[in-house]
Amino acid sequence: MSKQDVLMANAERLYVLEQMTALAVAEKVGVNERTIRRWKNDNQWDIKRKQYLKSKSLFHEELYNLARKLMSSIEFDLDNGEKIDRNRLFAFTKMLPLITKIKEYEDIVSQKESKTESKGITPDFVQLIEEEILGIRHREE
Repeated sequence: MSKQDVLMANAERLYVLEQMTALAVAEKVGVNERTIRRWKNDNQWDIKRKQYLKSKSLFHEELYNLARKLMSSIEFDLDNGEKIDRNRLFAFTKMLPLITKIKEYEDIVSQKESKTESKGITPDFVQLIEEEILGIRHREE
């Protein structure tokens, strides 16, 4: 794996999983922001980021549904006078506090995403227009 491949993989992880901006990723990885934007566009990082966030936000719903199924099976056993399986009861009691914690985490992540998604022209796009169309070069820091 080349140095560029390692840098690109690290940059993708920071952008997709850590929800960093292109500028922040460029500074962290140590490459030009324009390179990050090119990698982002060529490798569809925005799509990957949205898929990642969607998969994270659905986890609490899946956990909630599993807890409901466990609760229903425990309730069924109670109603029919059958012995309740301790493992199911234990799993159910351990899941309940996790549902709210996971939901709180997902709410924070979705708020972070909504703050980073701006409507209209983004600063990255303005800089791209300035460089590509107007020929304005920004000095490297």
